[in-house]
Amino acid sequence: MSELPLDAYYDLTQIGEVAVSPTGDRVAFTATEYDQAADEAVSSLFVAPTDGSREPHRLTSASGASAPTWGPDGDRLAFVAARDRDAERRVGWRDRDEEDDGEGAETEDDEEGDEAEEDEDEPLGNGDEEPKPQVWIFDLALGGDARQVTERDEGVAGFDWSPEGDRLVIESRDPTDEESEYLDQVREEGGPIETTRLQHKVNGAGWTDEVTRYLFVVDLDDPESDPRRLDDAYGGGAFEDIAGMDPTWGDGGRIAFTSCRLDRPDDTTVRDLYAVSPDGGDAERLTGGDLSHGAPAWRPGGDGIATVASDPDDPPAPAEVYLIGADPDDPVSLTADLDRTVARGGGIEWVDGAIYTRIADESRTRLVRVETDGTVERVFEAQGRDRAMAGFDVADDGSTAVTVLSEPESGTDLYAVDVDDLDEESEPDSFRRLTRVNESLVDEFSMPEARRVEWESDGWTLDGVLYHDPEMDPEAGDHPLVVAIHGGPMSYDEPVFSFGHAALTSRGYLVFRPNYRGGTSRGREFTAELTGEWGTAEVDDIAAGVESLADRGWVDPDRVFGHGFSYGGIAQGFLVTQEPELFTAAAPEHGIYDIRSAFGTDDTHIWMEAEFGLPWENPEAFDASSAILDAGNIETPLLVMAGGEDWRCPPSQSEQLYVAARKQGVDAELVVYPDEHHNIGDPDRAIHRLEKILGWYETHDPAVEDADGE
Repeated sequence: MSELPLDAYYDLTQIGEVAVSPTGDRVAFTATEYDQAADEAVSSLFVAPTDGSREPHRLTSASGASAPTWGPDGDRLAFVAARDRDAERRVGWRDRDEEDDGEGAETEDDEEGDEAEEDEDEPLGNGDEEPKPQVWIFDLALGGDARQVTERDEGVAGFDWSPEGDRLVIESRDPTDEESEYLDQVREEGGPIETTRLQHKVNGAGWTDEVTRYLFVVDLDDPESDPRRLDDAYGGGAFEDIAGMDPTWGDGGRIAFTSCRLDRPDDTTVRDLYAVSPDGGDAERLTGGDLSHGAPAWRPGGDGIATVASDPDDPPAPAEVYLIGADPDDPVSLTADLDRTVARGGGIEWVDGAIYTRIADESRTRLVRVETDGTVERVFEAQGRDRAMAGFDVADDGSTAVTVLSEPESGTDLYAVDVDDLDEESEPDSFRRLTRVNESLVDEFSMPEARRVEWESDGWTLDGVLYHDPEMDPEAGDHPLVVAIHGGPMSYDEPVFSFGHAALTSRGYLVFRPNYRGGTSRGREFTAELTGEWGTAEVDDIAAGVESLADRGWVDPDRVFGHGFSYGGIAQGFLVTQEPELFTAAAPEHGIYDIRSAFGTDDTHIWMEAEFGLPWENPEAFDASSAILDAGNIETPLLVMAGGEDWRCPPSQSEQLYVAARKQGVDAELVVYPDEHHNIGDPDRAIHRLEKILGWYETHDPAVEDADGE
């Protein structure tokens, strides 16, 4: 087998948001590519016909395109971007074409042209000179470049079209003069951070402030007019900086949005649903102040509205689809009897009076149709169990659906299907593939095969996904194993396309992704097994899964390596302190190992309190779920990785684990990526991360040591 070169990461394309046109003939989507010269991710906007008649057409190249939303006429496409102009970009790895027998190699003239383009990119600015995200509109009937239709000093965070297509509702921060002065001092002069907010920072957004978000109405027919602020349509809440207000304009004329207006909005994740007239006036609260509502979707032609909501005081409870009626204290859950959570990112699509949404179900994301009487039916059996559904959208006329499917061997792509065929048990004739965004990558390099595996643990039958190179027979025996642990922990693993998986399997590793107790997709009881008791069920389940693979003769028990990000890092902390002989070496990333010291230094104090209480009231629960207190058991070589500005799992947590290992003479290394949040990072850092992990495993692999000794 040939190893996947890590620099091929620059050839990777990842599909993001998807929006089907009103009549279902076109689909817009965003895709992230990687610009090697600028060392940055480039999110661009594309449009493709849903009949599959031609390749997608690129509309933008400048970084940052998001939230594609069709106008009701189907010819205009709005999106959010921070751009001055649409500079041409070169994405992908630049040297590989030059090595292919001269075919496609750049000439000196090409190189000079590239240098000129890079010089021309400089005026786009950096730091405080960067443009703010604004709404832009393409008129695809007339052609030409996009037209900027907003100019907010603080940018635009969200928007929606009016039913007539003549106006937009936008969400934007609106600082007072005093607040603007403070922001200037902080951003331009490096002034001190001053805050009285309980939610004083949010991962990815940084330090919070007192600036209020409002909804504004933009008149597209009068571009010279100022947007009209809806004074009672304002936001609030602990995570509003990343959650937004979800502005949604209904056919009945009112605009729905979410906000938290409780006495202590920073001490809860409750988000209520409100509705307001586009002409202003008082906003009406539609929900009862006890659930966290999001993704509102008006029923077409009516006043009813559906949301996805969860109970902040009951962490393992599934997120459910609610129908909001006239009584704000009595919303109706349409999926209460399902005992399955709406999948992360799952929205609401109305079709003929019913709702389509994605749920987590038996270790996979799948589609269901929800009737307003509470009847729920699983549909789209054609998806199967060997690929994941990463996105879904439906045309307003209910004709065509587009889904994003991720397949381990062939990539993540868009597929269209007639809505009437979603009930078919086998793949219908209308099912058609629209994109092949990673075709060159999967054609040139071997992507892993995946199979589902099962094992027993503490009376439960558990499952996971095992990836391997297609040229390898996993049952042949004694393979090195990477145990890749999902985050959350309220999440789950299913077969997906992954560059990281391919990097490992192409180097001879099996990659095992266990669905341990505490994750979602199997109902409330399964999730609750880990709630408030970290370092218990998941340790037993993961260890039992590894033992099961070793007992089958597939895995060399002396060559088992730990891998995982976020809760995947947290779980490794428990595994190396409770099961010190399980891993040959481990690479915990962006984790928490002392939840008492994390409290208040991260952005999760509300979630921590809901799960564990308060550290001064329930210290025993905090200590019991902190791996650092058992650090004296660490024997496993540790590569500990963190983001310098990760406010979800602060870097100080990784420092504690690293120092604890080094104090005992255990081989350990700490890698901190400055300025990075709770994420993987820019492409050079993503590649560096893989290099470090692979190098760590190889350094501590006894088979490699034996080979070197021979």
